[in-house]
Formats: sequence, structure tokens, C-alpha cells
Amino acid sequence: MKILIAGGGIGGLATALCLHAAGIEAEVFEQAPSIRELGVGINVLPHAVKTLATLGLLPALDEAGIRTRELIYANRFGQTVWQELRGMDAGYDTPQLSIHRGKLLQVLLQAAMERLGPTRIHVDHKLVGFQERDDRVVARFERTEGSGSIEADGDALIGADGIHSKVRSTLYPDQGQPTWSGIMIWRGAVDWPVYQEGRTMVIAGSNTSKFVFYPILADPTKPGRRLTNWAVMARTDAEKTPPGRGDWNRAGHLEETLTFVRDKFQLGFLDPVSLIEATGPFYEYPNCDRDPVARWSFGRVSLLGDAAHPMYPVGSNGASQAILDATCLAEHLSWSASIQEALSAYDAERRTATSEIVLANRKGGPEGVIDMVEMRAPDGFDDIERVATYQEREAIVRGYATMAGFARDQVNRSGG
Repeated sequence: MKILIAGGGIGGLATALCLHAAGIEAEVFEQAPSIRELGVGINVLPHAVKTLATLGLLPALDEAGIRTRELIYANRFGQTVWQELRGMDAGYDTPQLSIHRGKLLQVLLQAAMERLGPTRIHVDHKLVGFQERDDRVVARFERTEGSGSIEADGDALIGADGIHSKVRSTLYPDQGQPTWSGIMIWRGAVDWPVYQEGRTMVIAGSNTSKFVFYPILADPTKPGRRLTNWAVMARTDAEKTPPGRGDWNRAGHLEETLTFVRDKFQLGFLDPVSLIEATGPFYEYPNCDRDPVARWSFGRVSLLGDAAHPMYPVGSNGASQAILDATCLAEHLSWSASIQEALSAYDAERRTATSEIVLANRKGGPEGVIDMVEMRAPDGFDDIERVATYQEREAIVRGYATMAGFARDQVNRSGG
């Protein structure tokens, strides 16, 4: 069995590694001229880390990232709305990881190059079309250098080619462009003094203007400091279509970003303006997703990761769900009697679960807990229980964890 994978991002490389571990040949085709360390910080939740640990990648990930210890949701005045331990500190079998997206990608790429072999990882291969021929799928790629196209054939084609997926647009030619929420996100990372023990994540504000802060790398030569990721999410003009939709590489503009931060946050432990001003280049991108579809798998072709379920970046679920897709796909290809049966079973298992997350993220996901408190107490509070009871807050945060499959009992009883 040989599986073609369109896309060499986190989802595509995780899929290749999971297939290889299952004894299935995989070949990856990435349209970019190289697989580079783009983006900034992301979180990988314990259920996805369990897959990466099973693949033997946890030591490398520990070197490249930080095991998140605690998550704090706060209002814009720095008052705690919800606080909980995370990962192994919360009793999970595996950690939650805060890591630079590019570092995670490099860990996956290095493992794929070593295990699959460099001849199975292709860059500068843009998918331009595919078709089924008898019991095979033939995919056609173009390169920026050279003329004509290149064909590759396999038993199946997996579209892990992102929110602008060619595979998805071929299966759904009338889908149109991604949907913009009216929220813009600015992200950066900067060397910064340690907050608390250096493993705490803070999400403050509300859905109209939110500030996110967490460390993603501890340099042993810089005690007391961390490479620290920050993000600002703010509602702008929902009537306009933003340029560069979904592009991770658009440069952010300092004054525009500070408009949504200055005089809005009084966190006490940190001045967000100083943090952002100390950062070099940072990035902006619009908060986009797509409506869930009724089907991912068509014969010998299926979707995975952002090609299947692009979602708003709340709840730390984007990369995690792509890794879970990879695990599920490899399992079904290992067990099923035919390719079509395997892809259909994978579709049935993963599509419903991820569609629910896409829709929940549109409502704020677990971060809805600070939206609720902001609405009820916009000027702060003396007693959080008088604003929102523990049970109300728990229902939002932990209810989301259960829905998204990373509640502690769900993760610890799973096989990984």
C-alpha cells in the first residue's frame, strides 16, 4: 500500500509518520520550495502529544518546547476568572506542549526524513489535479522550475494541504473563499523575563479584544528568561474582506496592533504594550474558517487537518486535531479490508467530532468563559462567584475539553 499526501505541514508529516509506523508506505508532496519554520507559538494538547510520544518524538519535543503547567483565564484587569493545571501537572499521562510551530514542524520533518527517507519528501510540488484510474489515484504536480507536470500514483490521496486545499476545492468546486469572522490576530514571540515558574499560559480580555501570553522555549544559557509567545485577537470591520486571507506570512503593523491593546489591559504582572514594542517582526492573519462539509472521503481520496476542518485558533485545537486525524487514518488503513472502506470509516469517525469543534470555536470555545464574565462585569468584580458560579465556568471550560476529546479520563484511557 502506498499513500500520497498533498501537504508537508504538521498534518501531512504527522500522517506520513503514523502511516510509516503502521507499515504503510507514504510519500509527501509540499508546494512550497522548502519546509520552513514559519509561524509562532502553538499548543499541542495531551491527546495529540500521546500520538507523538508513541512515535518516539517526546524527547525532541521537550528540547524544542515547554511543558505547560497552568492555564489562567482572566479579565482585562488581570482578575482570575478560571485557573487550572494542565498536562501531567493535572494528572494526564502525557504533557501539554507550548512550542514554536516551526520547531514542531522541524521535529516532524527530521523524523520523516530519517524514517521514510529523503526521497519520499518532495518540496516545490504544487498539486494541480488528480483522478482515479482503476485501483489507483494519479496526482499531477507542477514545479516552479522546469516545464510540464509530474505525475505520481498511489493507492490513495490524502489532502493535507491547508485551508486553501486544492484537494478540497476539487471535491467542492463551489465552496468559495474561507469565511472571515471579522477578527484579526497578531502574533509574535520575544525573549522575556519568566512569569511565575515559566510554564504558565494566560488568556485575558474578551472576544472583542483578547491578549494571550505563554512561553514556548527555555534557553539554558538564559536563566530567568523564556522565548515568549503573545497574541492579540481583536474584532475589526467584519464588512471588509481582508487582504492575504489565511496567510501566516503577512507582517503586522505595530501601531495598528497597539490600538487594540493600549489603555485596554491592566494585567499587573505584565504590560502588553511593552512586550509587543520589544518584539521584532510579527505577523497578522484574519481569523478564518470554513463551514463543515457532509463528506471528506470520495473513493480513494480524503481530507485531513485544515483541509478538512479549518477552525478558529481557540482552544488549542488546530494542530492537535490534525495529529488525531493522522492517528485515526493510519489505524483504519491498517485494519480495513479496502482503501475505500478505510477512508469511509476514518471520515465517519473524525468528521462529526471535528465539525462540532469548528462550530464551538465560532462561539469562543473554552474562552467563552471570559466573554461571559466581560459581559456581566465589564468593569471588573470583587467576587467572581457573584458574577458567574464555579459550575457555570466549569461547564464552559471543561465541557469544551470533553467535546474536543481531551478531558483527562478520555486521554488517559486511550491507547495513543
